[in-house]
Amino acid sequence: MTKIDRFLQRWRFGKAKRFIPPGARVLDVGSDDGALFRYLGDRLGMGIGIDPAARAHADRRWRVIGGRFPDDVPPERFDVITALAVLEHIPDDALGPFRDACIEYLEPGGVFIATVPSPAVDRILHVLERLRLIHGMALHEHHGFEATTTPAVFSTRALRLRRARRFQLGLNHLFVFERLPDAPSPSDELERRNASGR
Repeated sequence: MTKIDRFLQRWRFGKAKRFIPPGARVLDVGSDDGALFRYLGDRLGMGIGIDPAARAHADRRWRVIGGRFPDDVPPERFDVITALAVLEHIPDDALGPFRDACIEYLEPGGVFIATVPSPAVDRILHVLERLRLIHGMALHEHHGFEATTTPAVFSTRALRLRRARRFQLGLNHLFVFERLPDAPSPSDELERRNASGR
């Protein structure tokens, strides 16, 4: 990553940090090398990062798993799940299953935090990449996800939108969803439907 990559990354981290309570158990989807956990420092209770391009790494309070979410994540519950600059890498038909997996892994009352760039950002990033000012953005994986559709995709009976804001001169979006304490998870709903014969 270049200095600009790190600057943009830390900007996203700063936006997310406000919604990560001290001592939280955090699952960071698309964690790269665990930079979010290093950024959080002592604020972090425990962290697991998952990234298909990452090498396994462990520290005192956190570890990174080279793998895919949710298949390679241990069966635990988390206070916070982050997906910072991740949703634009997920094909549209996989967003529903991704959302449902987040609900399954979140503690009731926990939060899902996502940052999503506007599709217009890709043109800017392509220019910066050609000028070799950025490197680590995996632009070839972006598929034009429209950030403004995030609330419609992620708001369910179990997830409620708590905060939606733009930042980075309006080119990036922050979304914070809360896992409702009394709402059933997708697997609970499926079990209920199967038990009732529907």
